[in-house]
Amino acid sequence: MKIVIINYGAGNIQSIKFAVKRLGMEAVLSSDVNEIKSADKVIFPGVGEASSAMKKLRDSGLDRIIPDLKQPVLGICLGMQLMCNSSEEGATKGLGVFDVDVVRFSNQVKVPQIGWNQITNLKSKLFLNIADNEHIYLVHSFYAPLCKETIAQANYGLEYSAALQKNNFYGTQFHPEKSSVVGEQILKNFLIM
Repeated sequence: MKIVIINYGAGNIQSIKFAVKRLGMEAVLSSDVNEIKSADKVIFPGVGEASSAMKKLRDSGLDRIIPDLKQPVLGICLGMQLMCNSSEEGATKGLGVFDVDVVRFSNQVKVPQIGWNQITNLKSKLFLNIADNEHIYLVHSFYAPLCKETIAQANYGLEYSAALQKNNFYGTQFHPEKSSVVGEQILKNFLIM
């Protein structure tokens, strides 16, 4: 199986690569369009600021190919947010895979949310063998509100989308590669589906 982690200069790609390796598989880091298109599974990571990350995607032409991928694609953290219609962060137009707009947490909560939180209302084979209220690791100031594509929720002052799915596209606001045994199982579920 060919697993490609999209390398566009805005992700914690090494920790994802190591997480895949712990599962006994190998992942390739690439920004090559043909290599990404030919992958069996694609992981779209992201750490940082939305508008600068989208600029990197546009500059490399990846903004045009990601929404058209036919194989399973997993967006992680900012990667998931960039697959939404837009983000308030830097007034950024997203890739439009998920029909939701990313917004900033209010000042009623400490921003960013850093640390462990629970996921509930799990609605996808991505969460096979995962129970409600398991803990996952997050670092984010922006979130996708609940929508028809929500497949898991978390609560941080309000209920929001901890994960999204539309067709072959999956997104997690949390970091499976940093979420211990639960995250490892979620990553495994994605890679074997």
